[in-house]
Amino acid sequence: MATVSSQQPWTYTLDLPHDPRAAGVARTTLRAVLSRHAISELVDTAELLTSELVTNAYLHSGGPSSLRLHGMEVERLRVSVWDTNPEIPTQFRKRLTPATPARECDRDGEGGRGLLLVQACADRWGSYLLGDDLFGKRGKMLWFELRAPGGAYRTAA
Repeated sequence: MATVSSQQPWTYTLDLPHDPRAAGVARTTLRAVLSRHAISELVDTAELLTSELVTNAYLHSGGPSSLRLHGMEVERLRVSVWDTNPEIPTQFRKRLTPATPARECDRDGEGGRGLLLVQACADRWGSYLLGDDLFGKRGKMLWFELRAPGGAYRTAA
């Protein structure tokens, strides 16, 4: 399959119902998009982190969610997940520095590890609180960025 260089940003958005299968649909969509944009070297990490954010949205909100994939000009992928719950998880409320490492999760607990994975594996991550029906949506958005190793994004022909 021929490829051509592309520095143009691109965005895909997928609306997800409140359904336990949403994370699987999000992973399949992500894999297809990254494959078509010839940046499959990001697939494994992006798929894991996307699955964590979409699963978090399903578990902690009672409504739909949205997945947004954004290829950025400087060899970065940003993945954002919006959900209807306005509470930003503790792990995403402040930036961590080497002096303030990620909190330990409860070793016997059933949850709490997904967002720590995002923090550990993503190049950048963060959150936005969406209130007052900004763009018709309330709730929050959690996001992460990954940088493609090596050359620029290419678009499959």
